[in-house]
Amino acid sequence: MATAITKSKMLEEAGYDYSFDRRLYINRRTKKAFSVEFAEDHNEDQLRTCIDEDTKAQGWRFYFNSAPTEAVKRELEMVLR
Repeated sequence: MATAITKSKMLEEAGYDYSFDRRLYINRRTKKAFSVEFAEDHNEDQLRTCIDEDTKAQGWRFYFNSAPTEAVKRELEMVLR
């Protein structure tokens, strides 16, 4: 449980907001979104590497355990504007 709290705090400190309805941590400035499952299944170092990854904010980057389909990506991109 402490690890889940630590990861949540890590994401929040990096500017991510939690969306209860989508079960995502979202940062609109960096255009990144992490699924809860991704955060749970990766250790803190892996999560930190992804948070720090420079995507140059060119389109959204989704961190899911299984890559979302193109249709899901498009829907999320529209909702997350």
